[in-house]
Amino acid sequence: MKKFVAGVVLGFLASWGLAFAASGAHNGSFWNNLSSAAKDGYIDGYSDAMKVSVGQLDNLITAGDMFHWKGARKIIGQVKRELSMADLRPEAAVKHLDELYSNQKYSELDLGEALQMLTIRANETAVYTDTAPAKK
Repeated sequence: MKKFVAGVVLGFLASWGLAFAASGAHNGSFWNNLSSAAKDGYIDGYSDAMKVSVGQLDNLITAGDMFHWKGARKIIGQVKRELSMADLRPEAAVKHLDELYSNQKYSELDLGEALQMLTIRANETAVYTDTAPAKK
């Protein structure tokens, strides 16, 4: 069992390390040079990667329950909500990234960080979903 938990933790850390190492080159300049189809593909790929990451967090919940880690469910639940792109439509993400990176001031902002910001905002407000209540 210790090998399983160690493998889960090591895999999780390795995936975050790779994501961190690869994120340096993807900024506003990179985004602005992509075609429309490439932007859609990037968002779809990023969304798929986040789904895998969220799925791996379930293993941490199991480990937290097994080792009686206080607050594990709350912390992991928060991370899951911040990684989940379920509330962010791909076309809305492309539109908002285009708007964000049209301002030269944000051209050096990492694309992953920008997507996380949009995801968190969408999770908090649900303004980017089709199910958002109409404003009167």
